[in-house]
Amino acid sequence: MNEQIERIIRNIEKVMIGKREIAELSIVSLLAGGHVLLEDVPGVGKTMMVRALSKSLGTSFKRIQFTPDLLPSDVIGVSVYNPKTLQFEFRPGPIVGNIVLADEINRTSPKTQAALLESMEESSITVDGETLSLPKPFFVMATQNPIEYEGTYPLPEAQLDRFLLKIRMGYPTKDEEIEVLRRAENSVPIDEIAAVLSIEQLIELKKQVKQVHVEDNIKEYIVSLAQHTRYHEHVYLGVSPRASIALMRAAQSYAFMKGRDYVVPDDVQYLTKFVFGHRLILKPEARYEGVTEEQVINRVLRFVNVPVKRYVVE
Repeated sequence: MNEQIERIIRNIEKVMIGKREIAELSIVSLLAGGHVLLEDVPGVGKTMMVRALSKSLGTSFKRIQFTPDLLPSDVIGVSVYNPKTLQFEFRPGPIVGNIVLADEINRTSPKTQAALLESMEESSITVDGETLSLPKPFFVMATQNPIEYEGTYPLPEAQLDRFLLKIRMGYPTKDEEIEVLRRAENSVPIDEIAAVLSIEQLIELKKQVKQVHVEDNIKEYIVSLAQHTRYHEHVYLGVSPRASIALMRAAQSYAFMKGRDYVVPDDVQYLTKFVFGHRLILKPEARYEGVTEEQVINRVLRFVNVPVKRYVVE
């Protein structure tokens, strides 16, 4: 494991008990220039994970609480007339930050959800016809409750496609939950952690991730996985070319975290369900039969031949 990244993960583990994999995947997305969608029931630590990551990096942190009455201008910002200068001045919304927590994103209307599209894809916002760049790094971690819950709106496909990874938190084990109670008995763990990496160091890590080598047969493997989702018998709409790019970037980031400067097939196989799962649309009859996106992806992974070349970069 890369030493700097290990420090971040250990810092997060002071707050999040038994969530090392979630922390690793969040950092994978951050270094790859993507965004994360955390889905699970309320109270399992989704918001705390985002706060712990932000505090570990010393970045600016903004939180948007999505509600049914939230407007796009509440997210992006608004121009306000200043009678002293006789000019309109832009007052930025909470989207203008390094790490942005979009809390309960599926509790607001699709119109407001769409306000995030440009910022997540282009790292910019448009106000009164003028395009403004967002701070670097810019990283969105959104949380959502399961769609079966009351008061939720399903995220449109275009919005889901902007998230590099979709992760489920899961409940802690009995021992982990006891440890959570022990740590929270006399203190608030999130208040006791400090930054272990600077913004400049984070930006440098992101540059190094882009230098991780991806062999041509690994690229062919990624494309074959994507194409097989498009023709699977249970799939109505397979993953897009953007998903192929996302999987490659995530694999580069994961390989870098593990201390390698090249990607191996295991990296791709491990990340596929996190990158492809939320981008698949199953046929209604498949859902009726109880088929899940993860089952489809596992079948695709078994069907597509794995490259066998020895991966040693000279």
